[in-house]
Formats: sequence, structure tokens, C-alpha cells
Amino acid sequence: MRVVLILLAAALPFAALAHVPEPAAPVASLWQWNLAPWLLALLAVSAAGYGLGLRRLWGQAGRGRGVSTWQAWAFATGWLAVVGALVSPLDPLGGRLFSAHMVQHELLMVVAAPLLVVGRPLATWTWALSPSQRRTVGRLFQVRGWASLWTTLTDPLVAWALHALVLWGWHIPGAFDAALENEALHILQHASFLVTALFFWWAVLGHDPRGRYGPGHSAAYLFTTMMHTAALGALLSLSPTAWYAPYIPRTAALGFDPVDDQQLGGLVMWVPAGMAYIVAALWVLGGMLTRTKA
Repeated sequence: MRVVLILLAAALPFAALAHVPEPAAPVASLWQWNLAPWLLALLAVSAAGYGLGLRRLWGQAGRGRGVSTWQAWAFATGWLAVVGALVSPLDPLGGRLFSAHMVQHELLMVVAAPLLVVGRPLATWTWALSPSQRRTVGRLFQVRGWASLWTTLTDPLVAWALHALVLWGWHIPGAFDAALENEALHILQHASFLVTALFFWWAVLGHDPRGRYGPGHSAAYLFTTMMHTAALGALLSLSPTAWYAPYIPRTAALGFDPVDDQQLGGLVMWVPAGMAYIVAALWVLGGMLTRTKA
């Protein structure tokens, strides 16, 4: 049976720019790194811009002013989480094991996104620009259309709904299968998970531009997100059949049962990812209590 599955995997057609190595490729290829130039360039620019901005900000205001040391470390840790998800050998492994793919997604959504938001990247990046460039960027952000779009996307309810829609939408078997087979869709999938997660965490961690929502609202959004992501994780974990057809030959070729692998991936979304939302909600409520006592 294993020989049949390996032959089926080898026969699957893939585009020349497929995101995942061919199913019949040697297991050793799983330990390759994703060194796509555009991805490395984006990561390098984001890190360099943050570092330069932080240096200029602290040079003028003093170390720890504007952006604290722990916030800078939060950004660095979040940046490394993105590298771990998209550049490390976890990336090719995610193309063959659903559980590894879920680890990728959770690294982006519940590790990298909140840490990057806590690091105050937008404010820090602007300090990497010259004073005249900062003024130009400031004027652009004040343009009515852009300001309205930004206010809408960072509204907690909108950010919550958008993130939930993207999460559930991409896990529909047809959409997930298409992303596994097409490089552009796979990039879009990961980008949409990260970007909507950034808006979500931006909103619930106290960056509501209208000031209409307090810590209690943020805790509610975190709790409900934990509930619906846990529901999706439970559906994946308790399903007796594999949802995603491309994984069946790929996972079997590595000697793993596709259903067991899917159930493990569901548990990753259900338990550790759910705990992240609970911890964040407690942190938000703890901050509220601290301010109340003060």
C-alpha cells in the first residue's frame, strides 16, 4: 500500500513555481530553507528600518523612551517567529504535513502578530526616515480616504470579523487544496493570515483609533476568537477522514497517517493557540486593573 501511495505522490502534477517540493522528493529536501529573494528582502528591510528607527528615536529621546526595551525585544521575537514560519525548514515540511502547516499558521497569527504589534513598528519605522520624509508620510496618512480606510480596518469589530472570515475561508477544503497547489495562492494565504492578525491584535491591544472600546471589549474579542478557532481545531481533530486531498499521498509518503496528522494539526489550533488568546485576555484585563488601582 505504501508503494502505491508513493507512486501516486510522484505522479501528482505541480507547476514549475510550486511552493511545495514534489511529493516524491527525498525526505532530506525537507530541510531546505525557503530563500525566496522577495521574502528575504522584505524581512531585511523591516528589520533594518526598525533598527535604524529605534537608534534615532533613542538617540534623541533617550534609551527606552517612546519604545521601551521590552517592546523592542517583542518586535525582534515576533520578527524571528516570521522567519521560523516562512524561511526555516518548517516551510517545506508544511507542504507535506498538515500539522506542520498549522504550526506555521499559528506562529504567524498568535506569536508573530501580537509581538510585532507590541513592538510599535509603525512609529519606529517612521523614525528611520528623514524629517522631511516623516512629514510627507504624516500628510499621506491624513488624507481622508486613507484615514477612513485605516480607521475601518483597525476597528475592533471589523478586525475581528475580517480575521475570522479569512481563517475559516481558507480552511474550506477547496480553498486550502488550491493554496497547496498554487504558489501565488499559498503566498496570499499566508499574507492574509498575518495581515488580518496584525489588524486584529492592533485593535485588541489598545490601538483603537476612535477610543470607543475598552479592555473589557478587547477581552471579549479575544475570548470569542479563542472560541471559534477552537471550534475549527476541534472539527479538524475529531474528523474521521482527511479533509485535504493533496496531503493524503504526501503525508503517507513520509510514513504518517494523514488522518492522524490532521488531528494533530487540529490540536495545535485547538489547545496551544487557544491558550495564547486566554493569556492575552488576562494581560489586557490585568493592565486595566493596574490602571484602576493607580
